[in-house]
Amino acid sequence: MHAWLQAVADRLSAASGAARGELELSAVEIEALLDLAGSAAHESGARTNAPLTCYLVGLARGLSGAQLAGLIDSAAPGSPRELGGDDE
Repeated sequence: MHAWLQAVADRLSAASGAARGELELSAVEIEALLDLAGSAAHESGARTNAPLTCYLVGLARGLSGAQLAGLIDSAAPGSPRELGGDDE
């Protein structure tokens, strides 16, 4: 993981009590999240949807324990506009 992300993970671990090792991102996970963020921004037409989509994936992972790859796949297809209305 990049040094900046490692520092963020250190702070989040300290603030949340989460085990530091659980906050590691592999190179594959980083690439998949960046691809998801790019798709969210481009497909929706709103750059703000990139970090919010990744946040929702992380929230779903934290609440359910589901595999990150499967959640990314579930979040990726289609944009809110295609599914019936993004009001932005």
